[in-house]
Amino acid sequence: MRTLITGVTGQLGQAIKQVLEEQDFDILDFPRYNVQDHAIVPKISELYPELVVHCAAMTNVDGCAKDPDAAFSINAFGTQNVAHACLRCNAEMVYISTNEVFNGRSDRPYREDDKPNPINPYGSSKRSGEQMAAHYLKNGLYIVRTAWLYGGGHMFPEKILAAADKFGELRVVTDEVGNPTYTLDLALAVAALVRTRTYGIYHFTNAGYCSRYEYAQEVLRLGGRDDVPIRPITLAEYSRPSAVPPFAPLANSAGAALGIELRPWQEALAAYFESKRGDV
Repeated sequence: MRTLITGVTGQLGQAIKQVLEEQDFDILDFPRYNVQDHAIVPKISELYPELVVHCAAMTNVDGCAKDPDAAFSINAFGTQNVAHACLRCNAEMVYISTNEVFNGRSDRPYREDDKPNPINPYGSSKRSGEQMAAHYLKNGLYIVRTAWLYGGGHMFPEKILAAADKFGELRVVTDEVGNPTYTLDLALAVAALVRTRTYGIYHFTNAGYCSRYEYAQEVLRLGGRDDVPIRPITLAEYSRPSAVPPFAPLANSAGAALGIELRPWQEALAAYFESKRGDV
């Protein structure tokens, strides 16, 4: 399948490219381009991809809060451009979205049919992207929501270890709950999904959920720093530009019905640390 990946240089884009190439997808060479520029519409459509995996996004939650106009330009109107291009060349589209389309006030993990209600500019811009894509593509659209991605770069595990080494102790919130998700596992799930040709909304995260505090504890253990003291704090004690949904784990119902399930987050995190050791 002729496939184009926006944001291919990012951590998720790289993981998806690796998995799809291993599964004999034909990955098109598409140079880095600003998705919010309408000129991307003909640039994509003239390549005639059969599938576009749209990973390009502004994902810095606090950055989106500081500059909501940029967040909407990239995450909403950029997605509109990509969806328009898919419509022009009759390509399927995978849109990567987020658990932050929900307000985090649920008493259970969010299912695919739960009503979104974002509480910050990042979540609002990504929800608008979902709506833009659905407006253009009445068929051929996969919306894949995920959460707490890691798999390369300076993400939560790396930040925790760096802070532990620098300060010798940590303060981490206990009342923000979600699903840590390994980019490689998400990429495998996306590859399995597009083979089904079953369009719709999907929640793909590693199974189970935890607080940021519990996540940090496991990172320290796997990183050989479980002697570093870690103090639990609340979101109210942690000052940041953006509000975050306090309890927003996702439940994989639609994907599981197709036989697509991701391993528990603890197993995935251990595999990630093992892969990093293998790279040394």
